[in-house]
Amino acid sequence: MELLTKQIIRKFEEHPIYSQDGKGLKAEVLVKYFNPMGAGTWLITEAEKQEDGDWKLFGFCHICEWEWGYLMLSDLQRIVLPGGLGIERDLYTQGRIVEDFIE
Repeated sequence: MELLTKQIIRKFEEHPIYSQDGKGLKAEVLVKYFNPMGAGTWLITEAEKQEDGDWKLFGFCHICEWEWGYLMLSDLQRIVLPGGLGIERDLYTQGRIVEDFIE
């Protein structure tokens, strides 16, 4: 699955790093990436293109527990799961906030 589409790039450009600062769990989720085989969810709320073309992402992430943090898009793209699967993106995040995804 393609993790970066033209639509996602537009969202990233409209929401640079710190653009949703202070919103906390009310921040808009631009894209949700997830591990289809187990632990790993990344709710991306802000992004910034780097000089090398990669994207620095910020959001609310869950592997063992929920926490705010940074990651690089290329790190997600490099993950290869059993059977050759990779990280996927949720197609139904439009108009949702972080709070909507927390159990």
